[in-house]
Amino acid sequence: MRKDSLAELAKGAPFDALVIGGGITGAGIALECARAGLSAALVEARDYASGTSSRTSRLVHGGLRYLAQGDFRLTRESVRDRTALLRAAPGLVKPLGFLLPVRKGDRYGRFALGAALAAYDAFAGERTRKWRDAESLLQCAPVLSPEGLKGGWSYLDAETDDARLVSRVLAEARRLGAVAVNRMTVESLTIGVNGVDGARLSDAVAGESLDVKARCVFNATGVWGDRLRGAVGGKPKLRPLRGSHVLFDGWRLPLAQAVAFFHPDDRRALFAIPWEGSTLVGTTDLDHRDDLDQEPGITRAEFDYLLRAARSEFPALGLIEADVVSTWSGVRPVIASGANVDPSKEKRDSLILNENGLITVTGGKLTTFRSTALAALRKAAEATPGLKVPDAGQAMFAPPAASAVAALCDLSAPLRERWLARYGDDAAAVKALAAAGETETIRQTATAWAELRWACRSEDVAHLDDLLIRRTRLGLLLRDGAEQILPEVRTIAREELGWSDERWEKEAAAYRRLIARCYAVPKA
Repeated sequence: MRKDSLAELAKGAPFDALVIGGGITGAGIALECARAGLSAALVEARDYASGTSSRTSRLVHGGLRYLAQGDFRLTRESVRDRTALLRAAPGLVKPLGFLLPVRKGDRYGRFALGAALAAYDAFAGERTRKWRDAESLLQCAPVLSPEGLKGGWSYLDAETDDARLVSRVLAEARRLGAVAVNRMTVESLTIGVNGVDGARLSDAVAGESLDVKARCVFNATGVWGDRLRGAVGGKPKLRPLRGSHVLFDGWRLPLAQAVAFFHPDDRRALFAIPWEGSTLVGTTDLDHRDDLDQEPGITRAEFDYLLRAARSEFPALGLIEADVVSTWSGVRPVIASGANVDPSKEKRDSLILNENGLITVTGGKLTTFRSTALAALRKAAEATPGLKVPDAGQAMFAPPAASAVAALCDLSAPLRERWLARYGDDAAAVKALAAAGETETIRQTATAWAELRWACRSEDVAHLDDLLIRRTRLGLLLRDGAEQILPEVRTIAREELGWSDERWEKEAAAYRRLIARCYAVPKA
């Protein structure tokens, strides 16, 4: 697939839109451009979703804390986009029940939280909130600490697999004619009489350079946005903030619903979220001062902070360091207010600027990616005559064809629903290429072996971490980065990617170093 897309780029014909950045923001812009009938090319310097878009808390949510900050506009937009995503991507974006315990001495009590949830429900047009007394709350989540528990609220939000959502959006954009190439860096922007009109690109795989021209150029590079803006004289506007998470096996921290709770030390809001058969706890919110080109990892202080929170909220479980299966950290592209405020108090608004023809789009949220993409196209249309903006009411994904659904009839219901949600019409192709036994799921996960084979063949996998961290999440869901299944993965990589024994050994060694540095329990 990458080879075909690269050939399209190399033709030299100008595009209507060049999108730089392959996270959820860039993928969303490429999809909306393609939906409007525009020719669009997306390039990503590393791997799709390799930045913030694969390192979130997996939530598609309105953000209750935005209400606490008085940002009703952002909350309303987020809740509405959440509702739209639930309709557009059932099975990939899934309803998630939440519990919000209320304890003696909490800063926000029953009525303050109830008012916030009432606004939440009003924006969604549906009441989901319900007050539960302490006994009822403990029936919903017996592992909760009973200390000082007065009761709590239950309500509905949503969750997703963030990296797979990016893949699904990109696949839909390609289906509509967009071109997408990863491992393609921007050497420089090209400037014409009307400002930025393209970029000189470098293919990190082949080591070759090429020029791509476009009527409008979008900077969707997330936390790296200021770097590209600097080429047109833009002043820095971002405050990179790191959010880290720890993951437990589901049996070790068993939750049927997510729990929002407050850290015992600083009363910051945290989440414990059931996800893919496991339970994640996060997140931190700290200024990230490390090199942005180095993959982020959790610090020991963050790890201890999150483990202490989990042990305090779920004391009966006796959670210890050895219970943590994996960790991950993401760096959020938050717009700096200029004030010396606590990172958690910075607003999460998006930033859309036109600076000499470069349309920068950054600072947004996973939940609102489609609204952000449409706003970016409207901004570009102001300066680009004839540029079309699609109707926001159009369906995000085409429904799978009846033939694709019929082809999966002999699969288990959970696997059939999973593949239709993640691959759409391509689900039938995933099944068709599965070798004997490859519709079986791997260990305690819901991932089937055929998903690895499909990713290698059709999803631009260049390195082992592409496959195990982003195309599938096995490197997070299984201990030691899924070390125990690497022999089976090796067989698939040899068959589908043509990797020699020497190439595999290099990939496996680099992958193990990455897991130890960025996804494992940090050393004390």
